[in-house]
Amino acid sequence: MRALITGMTGFAGSHLAEYLLTLDNVEVHGIRRWRSPLENIEGILDRVTLHDTELRDAHAVRQLVNKVRPARIYHLAAQSFVPTSWNSPGDTLMNNISAELNIFEAVLKEGVEDVRIQCAGSSEEYGLVHPEETPIKETNPLRPLSPYAVSKVTQDYLAYQYNQSYGLYTVRTRGFNHTGPRRGDVFVTSNFARQVAEIEAGKREPVMMVGNLEARRDFTDVRDVVKAYYVSLEKCRPGEVYNICSGKAWSIREMLDLLLDMASIKVEVRQDPARMRPSDVELLLGDNTRLREATGWEPTIPFEQTMKDLLDHWRARV
Repeated sequence: MRALITGMTGFAGSHLAEYLLTLDNVEVHGIRRWRSPLENIEGILDRVTLHDTELRDAHAVRQLVNKVRPARIYHLAAQSFVPTSWNSPGDTLMNNISAELNIFEAVLKEGVEDVRIQCAGSSEEYGLVHPEETPIKETNPLRPLSPYAVSKVTQDYLAYQYNQSYGLYTVRTRGFNHTGPRRGDVFVTSNFARQVAEIEAGKREPVMMVGNLEARRDFTDVRDVVKAYYVSLEKCRPGEVYNICSGKAWSIREMLDLLLDMASIKVEVRQDPARMRPSDVELLLGDNTRLREATGWEPTIPFEQTMKDLLDHWRARV
């Protein structure tokens, strides 16, 4: 089976590539922008095929899809950092929507048959969630609270529409917060872990800069999440949507306390106004029943282990 991963050099993409390589008879191809760093996949470069392709270029995407003719496409590439979407809403919407649209159109126009496409959505699509609406099911209203979330809602509905209109085998997943080794340091878990590692190494003062600590998030280890991506295309119904989540919410303060308990030095915590968002989702707690019943998937890595592995990742780097 030939699998194509968009954004393979990124966080989840690199973990997905590693997982697919453990399976029998899977040939792994990946898309990257020419300027994307390769550090996340250095250990597997000799076992994957990389293609330098700009996903916003419809012609280039058609050429690639025709060349690779994959049986599975895992569409992970996106501008995925919520604060960036506030600063560049137009770029976020254009990049995320056009990339997915070009993939769908390429598959149709190049006549690639029997391909299954996993579209990685986000729990940010749910946006404003009232306490009585948790845990969040796939039927919950979508009330996006950021330009990024709006872009993911559009991707979500595009995948549904192309399934209904053209019969494309699309499976929509809405991933809740996921983290682990190699998470970009603009994301809160990794940013805090890096700060702790740098403080331990004497590279910064023993002061942690933080934003909103009261928000509560449903965290899953990325190594569990990519297994969910895989089984979603093997066992889930095309056109349907599935939450990927743990079913447990941690406050950002609780996550920070976990890291501080692991630290080898006493750390002061200070709030940084620059880290506060114009609007924030206070609670994201998911229900993974639909995915679990369809595939048997469930998370296996405890959050405490995830955070230890993430902190050790940064300790090794700094």
